[in-house]
Amino acid sequence: MHLDEIYQTVSADFEEVNQLINAQLNSRVPLVENIAQYIVESGGKRMRPLLVLLSARALGYQGVQHIKLATIIEFLHTATLLHDDVVDTSELRRGKSTANAQWGNAPSVLVGDFLYSRAFQMMVEIGEMPIMDILANATNVIAEGEVFQLMNAKNPDVSEKNYFSVIESKTAMLFEAASHTGAMLASNDREKQTALKVYGLQLGLAFQLIDDVLDYEGDTTIMGKNIGDDLAEGKPTLPLIHAMQHANERDRKIIRQAIRQGNVAAIDKISEIVLQSGALDYTKRRAIECSEKAILALAKFEPSSHLDALKALAHLSVHRNK
Repeated sequence: MHLDEIYQTVSADFEEVNQLINAQLNSRVPLVENIAQYIVESGGKRMRPLLVLLSARALGYQGVQHIKLATIIEFLHTATLLHDDVVDTSELRRGKSTANAQWGNAPSVLVGDFLYSRAFQMMVEIGEMPIMDILANATNVIAEGEVFQLMNAKNPDVSEKNYFSVIESKTAMLFEAASHTGAMLASNDREKQTALKVYGLQLGLAFQLIDDVLDYEGDTTIMGKNIGDDLAEGKPTLPLIHAMQHANERDRKIIRQAIRQGNVAAIDKISEIVLQSGALDYTKRRAIECSEKAILALAKFEPSSHLDALKALAHLSVHRNK
């Protein structure tokens, strides 16, 4: 099943989500609408709202609240992107200028705040306290993950354990919240709710691990970002951590210095070290392990096109080039 086939299983739902996104971006302040519209329409995969829709439908949901929930998840994600790009001083995302590059840091941060607050307004409209609890907690954990990553920036001594702690908080948490709340909306079956929670967490981890691989072997024109961007920000990702553990002393010093300085001048040499150390293959293996755990979590679900789509999504998360 290709990605477009996965989306096709919830195509009608997705059309409603897109309509609601546009409707909820309205503001009496034109700049808020302009920036929010720009970032929402910047070509993202909408993976997290997709998870909400597939999870709810896989459990037979027939209501309409999953549309609002998927929109909430997309707004939370978009708000984090706006804030991330300011923190990372990024100028390119998905092949387009970032909002902060276009309008400046202050408007980007404030529109991120607008999207967070609009998401919480919509949560109140759903009126399900357990769902609000999960989403509020997820938002808090993501913020903590951002701060933890900032503390680890330009620190070459970050452990693999700490790396996984960061990506679980920063990336996997919203994946987990999306599939978990989608399940909660559809069913009171705790076992299946937990299964989809596990699925989302493992999918999110796999997704981020492959993102970190693509930072060294991806195609800039396909990815819409520059190779070595994470290194430029001094982020010690798993390929670098593994390479430092297995490279010789001279190569280890090259990587450590590049992380400390946030310097991509030696990116070609570092890419060579990362490749020769087996770090990319190791990171891919870890991603595949997460993908397999995600699929295994769905073992007791009733067969359906939506279940097939969830499994295919886990498979595709580790077999992609962007």
